[in-house]
Amino acid sequence: MTGGRLERRAEDRETAEFLPAAVRRPVTVDEDLGANDRSATGYLPPAEFEAVADGFFARPPDSVRGWERAVDAQRRVVAAVERAVAAADGDPVVVSHGGVGALLLCHLLGVPVDRRYDQPGQGSWFRFDPGTGHVPHAWRRLGEASGPGRRADEAPRSWTSPDLG
Repeated sequence: MTGGRLERRAEDRETAEFLPAAVRRPVTVDEDLGANDRSATGYLPPAEFEAVADGFFARPPDSVRGWERAVDAQRRVVAAVERAVAAADGDPVVVSHGGVGALLLCHLLGVPVDRRYDQPGQGSWFRFDPGTGHVPHAWRRLGEASGPGRRADEAPRSWTSPDLG
């Protein structure tokens, strides 16, 4: 495969390489946790990429410029995370592209795919309970890992989350 997925998988793997020692768990690579298939366009200059990514999130059932549809990417990502949870001995740590996280977060929160739920920048993370799907806090930057962060019902940037009960 060419384009965005290949480049991002390499970055994801590099990020995951330090995890085995840090969390004392093996690394398993699941291709279904790759970024959306953007091979139809290949590399796009940053401004053009952002515009097409906006369309990807704004029109989930449509293929924007030949990219994988957001609804299909979300289904693939959720299935991969469910497999990781089922196979894990303890809580899994999932490392992937921010757009993958946004699709998963929308699913967990029970909201439509929306870019407002995208990561606030590279090096961001969120936590969820693998048993219940509950999201206790929104995206955090890695430097905020030990701080209190925001709860998932507190809006980062411009997103508003549903009442999580």
